[in-house]
Amino acid sequence: MKNKTFSKIVSLMLAGVLAVGVSACGSTASTDSSADASADSTTTTDASATDSTDASASSDSASTDAGADLSGNLTAAGSSALLPLVKDASEEFMKKYPNLAITVNGGGSGEGLKQVAAGSVDIGNSDVFAEEKLDADAAKTLVDHEVCTITMAPVVNKDLGVTNLTTDQLVSIFTGKTTNWKDVGGPDEQIMLVTRPSSSGTRALFKQWALNGEEEASNQALETDDSGTLLQNVEQNKGAIGYVALSYLVNNDAVAAVSIDGVEPTLENTYNGTYKVWGYEHMYTNGEGSDNAKAFIDYMMGDEYSAKLEGMGYGVSSKMSQEAVDAHKQ
Repeated sequence: MKNKTFSKIVSLMLAGVLAVGVSACGSTASTDSSADASADSTTTTDASATDSTDASASSDSASTDAGADLSGNLTAAGSSALLPLVKDASEEFMKKYPNLAITVNGGGSGEGLKQVAAGSVDIGNSDVFAEEKLDADAAKTLVDHEVCTITMAPVVNKDLGVTNLTTDQLVSIFTGKTTNWKDVGGPDEQIMLVTRPSSSGTRALFKQWALNGEEEASNQALETDDSGTLLQNVEQNKGAIGYVALSYLVNNDAVAAVSIDGVEPTLENTYNGTYKVWGYEHMYTNGEGSDNAKAFIDYMMGDEYSAKLEGMGYGVSSKMSQEAVDAHKQ
């Protein structure tokens, strides 16, 4: 009897030990499983951080690449009237694309058109349409990009005292018929013409819209297509008269602009059509042009840069009134 009782007690004790062992094993497995889950969670977090870092690096790389996808050289030449704008735009553009080098020169519209037609430069800047300076076959190879408008103004020495001229008086002066300022309401002072070469687009535009198509007299001693040099000559000679783009008169009080028929040469008067001496500024490419040329011209005509146009004395083409546009079709 005692043996049976003892056997039962031993059996119960063994069962308890096994139960405890099973419970302990179950707890250990649960802990290990939790640890594995935690490890998986850590791995996932690390992967997420890695992906985030890679994405950030990729974004930085893309940003860097975006500023470096234009490279090499870009050349432009021609209009002195457009020169200040193209120089300023090129400086801004090179900040965006530091691997691109842009060279901009003047020389006159005719010269710029000849060079782009010959492939010597990527862009030919002009105050007039290519057909006015090149033969038909050469002009056909070029693509026109009208980037803005330009207003031309007669300028005199600021001490002269002449602020307005009629169209007839202006024509008489520039054709050499009127030679003294006293004949047009000014002082007894000989008129000194500061003229431009025949290749000048500024000259062609001024001839058409200010001089009614009359050919201006030549003064080879004071002939220049450099607007800065022209302004200096007018400033230093009391009887001098010439003409420049409005862009050269921004913040310039060394010379005096002259009204024509009582209308001041301003952007507002150009837009509303009351001031008639203006034209479109053209940037020509040979065919569609290089990728660099197309990107640069798009930049100049885009919203980002157009805000600077008026501040530099150039006109926004879309602001021209229908009256002004229609008047230039005649």
